Amino acid sequence: MTSFDIQPLNRFADTSAAIRRPKEIAYFSYDDDHQYHLDERSLRYYYPPRLGADLSKGFDTFKQLDDNADDHLDSLLKTIMALEGETGTRCEADIVTWRGMMTKIMTAPFDNMGGNGFIEENRERKLEQRRYQHIQRSQAGTPSQELMSYWGYKFEILSLLPGPWDRTSREYIESRENEIVSNYAQYCSIVKTGIGKAKMILGGEVDAVWDSKPDNRDDLINWVELKTSAMIESEKDMIKYERKLLKFWAQSFLLGVPKIVVGFRSRMGILQRLEELETKSIPGMVKRSGKASWDGNICINFAAGFLDWLQQTITTEGVWRIRRRDRSSVIEVFRHEDSGYGDILSHEFVSWRKRGTSLGA
Repeated sequence: MTSFDIQPLNRFADTSAAIRRPKEIAYFSYDDDHQYHLDERSLRYYYPPRLGADLSKGFDTFKQLDDNADDHLDSLLKTIMALEGETGTRCEADIVTWRGMMTKIMTAPFDNMGGNGFIEENRERKLEQRRYQHIQRSQAGTPSQELMSYWGYKFEILSLLPGPWDRTSREYIESRENEIVSNYAQYCSIVKTGIGKAKMILGGEVDAVWDSKPDNRDDLINWVELKTSAMIESEKDMIKYERKLLKFWAQSFLLGVPKIVVGFRSRMGILQRLEELETKSIPGMVKRSGKASWDGNICINFAAGFLDWLQQTITTEGVWRIRRRDRSSVIEVFRHEDSGYGDILSHEFVSWRKRGTSLGA
């Protein structure tokens, strides 16, 4: 086992790691039954919700995806295979993973709450955390954890359209509050990006597009990330919100999402106001106007340093695990299996790559 020290952070403060702007190279959708499709049928468009909406409405009919099954990287790899088959060119990268895994690495310098971060999600740990949250009792008169989680999905339904607003009926727009909430359908963007020396292919769900996807694939896509947060009524609330902004920023930064819309709600889940944030401006806003509880430049430089170290550390075959123990100041890397792929790479993808030796670089 070997480890990478998170502290001291000042060694990541004075450098500026190279950043490759995320560019979408492929995409796929999960439909209303969470079935995979190599198209953009689940792409959604942003249109502001009505203030005063009750985010608890429809909780009893919530169609919630059971994600206890571990899908690993299957859909991401399936889409890469299709892209390589279409272009005849191998997708080369040092790191291929979901956006959520890189978010954990990137925010590790300021993640004082601890927890484990895995490039390939540790399913047992995830289920353990979910069971713990489930048994936590809410204080008397406060909403349950399940209900508060639902509020985020409800806010998305209230903010989304199946097509551009000028092609959507007024009746549909005004009836969104009555829609059954489901998290089965998703549009997932796959981007090529890079931090420092590491070239990456990342996949992740995007909530909506602000206007429409440009015809020129080299142009920036005006994605929108949708988030909810409690109204800020005290300094404690401000600190909590600022820490949430760290994750908001990192998630959007990694996929190239330029705008975040935050729906502020009351303690009982009533939508009070909206705030539009430019992703690139969040670190400066935290530094100038907030409590400066985190630094975006340090996060980027830390990620660059860690990924460079990781590539120098993992030089042999097998399944390796990346782990950060609760409240630990180091990230550990160790070989979990001496050979094989640990079900992380699908048999389909491994066979494809073995057959595809004629693909260009």
